[in-house]
This record gives sequence, structure tokens and C-alpha cells, in this order.
Amino acid sequence: MGSTVIVIPDGEGVAPIKEKKKVYIPCQPIVSFFREKKSNKHGMKKVIHSIKVGVALVLVSLLYLLDPLYKQVGENAMWAIMTVVVIFEFFAGATLSKGLNRGIGTILGGGLGCLAAAFAQAVGGIGRAIVVGIAVFIFGAAATYSRQVPNIKKKYDYGALIFILTFNLVVVSGLRAEQVMEVARDRLSTIFIGFAICIFISLLVFPIWASDELHDSLISRFEDLALSLEGFSKEYFENVNDKEKKSSVNFCSNCKSVLHSKAKDESLVNFARWEPWHGKFGFSYPWRKYLKIGEDLRDLATTILSLKGCLKPSYQSSEALRQSVKEPCEAIVSSLAWTLRELGESIRKMRKCGSKETIVPKLKSVRLELSHILTPSTLGTNLENADGLGLACLVCSLMEMVEKMEELTKEVEQLGELGGFHENS
Repeated sequence: MGSTVIVIPDGEGVAPIKEKKKVYIPCQPIVSFFREKKSNKHGMKKVIHSIKVGVALVLVSLLYLLDPLYKQVGENAMWAIMTVVVIFEFFAGATLSKGLNRGIGTILGGGLGCLAAAFAQAVGGIGRAIVVGIAVFIFGAAATYSRQVPNIKKKYDYGALIFILTFNLVVVSGLRAEQVMEVARDRLSTIFIGFAICIFISLLVFPIWASDELHDSLISRFEDLALSLEGFSKEYFENVNDKEKKSSVNFCSNCKSVLHSKAKDESLVNFARWEPWHGKFGFSYPWRKYLKIGEDLRDLATTILSLKGCLKPSYQSSEALRQSVKEPCEAIVSSLAWTLRELGESIRKMRKCGSKETIVPKLKSVRLELSHILTPSTLGTNLENADGLGLACLVCSLMEMVEKMEELTKEVEQLGELGGFHENS
């Protein structure tokens, strides 16, 4: 049976295929930006904060944009806008702290400034300028000195700065303004409007709590130190040939991040103490305990970081000696890492850690195992050859870690008592 070949001329009798045009969406970069930020929790918080500041600025600008409101406040609307720009911070506690500092500083500075201006006007003549100069010097110098006191500088530095600014503005302008009391009252009212807008948006519209950030940050450090311990163990006991083939496990970066956390902790604790009751954190929550636990974690990170010296060739034990104690040492490191994770998990779930039932007995068994490693049968001949010095240094560092973890366990247990953690079920 023959085959028939049908010849189709090029370009004839064939309908042209229409290519689909790619539609370019101008908003695509914006959509991809928000998708990226959604996967990044902290990045999404930055976006939310930026939007909240924009909304607050729009609301406070209505004092200028709407004629009925502008007739009421006039040019003093500028002070409301300045207040929003200055006091709206990332965390709700920081906004509340700065707003209250600004309010107290404005009231005290304005009140004393009005009294000084009224007294100067009562004196009259050239004595008026002398009274104003003396008042500016005394109150300005006293407030500036108070800003150098550590406790005041930490909590009320911004309030003292606003006091100096407001007092000088009121008392100096009182020399030229006849109705200084009315001017101070109008400015204070617009500052209060700006403060109210900031507090409303910061606390009620997707609030970003410093207490949550502090809580999560502290918990993550327990995991960081556990990973650092496991990373060191893996690097210390791996074979020499394996070290040549693959890069070493970097266990130092997590420890360094823990060591640099002090300033962040102090700042977040200061903001968290200003925040109202929300979620799982009530009034009088023991935030100061977080500072003590953070300090203990930094001490522990220092000890873990010192283990880096055991990896130096001059201090490292022979391959045979390391392999002989590999199994018990890895079990000890695993127990210490478990202890850290258990303490962090108890804080995360806000439950009592049950140290007497589980953690303390495990730490005691770890201490006993370490004492068994430092026996003459293990290190006796090697110490004479200086082969066991590196291993002895490792064991002593692990002993020190056990002591610090026992202290850390006590602090976490006290946090559970003071913070009202629920019983372990």
C-alpha cells in the first residue's frame, strides 16, 4: 500500500500563530516585596511600623488641612506634627516612654517657665531681663546636670531635654509676649493631640511589643548556645582526614551574637516596663530577671568560646586519645545541649522547668561522668607526654559549664516563680 505525501507550501494555507503578549504588571515589584517581607517576621514588622507612622502623620496633618480644625489651633498645629515625628518609635513601649517623658517635660518646663516669666514681668524694667537670665541659668544647669545621673539618663533623659527646651522657649518668649499663659496652653493642647494620635496607633493598631521581642530574643540564645556546643563537639572529634575535606563547623558566631546582646537587653527591658498588660505579660512582670539570665548566658558563651583554644594543633590531643573519650564526651555535650533547650523551652511556653525532677539530676550525672574521664587510667601516661593536656583543658571547661548551667537553672526557676509560670503537665 503506497503512502501519499501532501506538500504544504511555506506561508500558504496556514493561519499565523498569534504570540501571547506578556502583560507587565506595574505593581509586581511591590507584590514581590511584600511576599519577601511576609516570610521575614522582623522585616514585616518594619513595614507595619512604617505604614503606622505614615497614617499618624496623615491624621495629624488634618489640623492644617481642615479649615475648622485649623481655626481652632492655628499655627500651633506645628507642635502636634513635631510630636508625632519625634516620639513615634518602633516598639509600643518606646513610644509610650518617650511620649510620657515629653508630656512631663513639657508640663514642668511650661509651668515653671510661665511662673518665671510672670515674676519677671512683675519686676519690670531692666530687672526683668536679669530675672529671666538667672532663671535660665539655674534651671538649665540643674536639668543638664540631672541628665548625667545614670538612673535619670537611662529612663528620663528625653524628658529632661524637653524640660530644658520648653522652659527656655516659654520664659524667653514671655519677655515679648503679653499672653504667655495662653500661648503655653495652646501649645500644650496640640502636643497632647499629637501624643494621643501616637499612642492610639502604636498601642491599638498592630502593636509591636518590646516585651515580645525581648522574650523571643532570650529564648533564641538558649538554642544558639546549644548549637554552638554541638558544633564544637563535631569539630573536635572528627577525623583529621575529614577536616581536610570539609570546612570546619563555625560554632563561634552564635556565641559572639550572645556576647553582644547586653545593650539590646537593657534597652528592651526599659521599654517593656512601660508597656501595659497585654497577652501573657501582666503588670509587675519580672523583666529584671531577663537581664540576670542574659548575663548568665553571656558568661556561658564566654566559656564555650574559650573551647576554641582546644582546637589549636599545639593544644590538641592525639587522634587515639580523642577517639577513646569520644563517646562519653559526646554524651556529655548532648546532655548540656538538652539542658539549654529545656530551659529555653520552659521560658517560651512559660511553664516551670521542673529542675529538681529532671535538670538537676542530669547535671549531677554529667559532673560524675566528667570526673570519670579525668582518671589516671585515662590520662596518667598521657599527661607525662603532655598529650592529655588538651583533653584535661576540655574537661575542665565542661566542668565550668556545668556549674554555670546550675546557676542558670536557678535563675530560670526563680523567673517561673515570680512570673507565675504554670506547672509542667
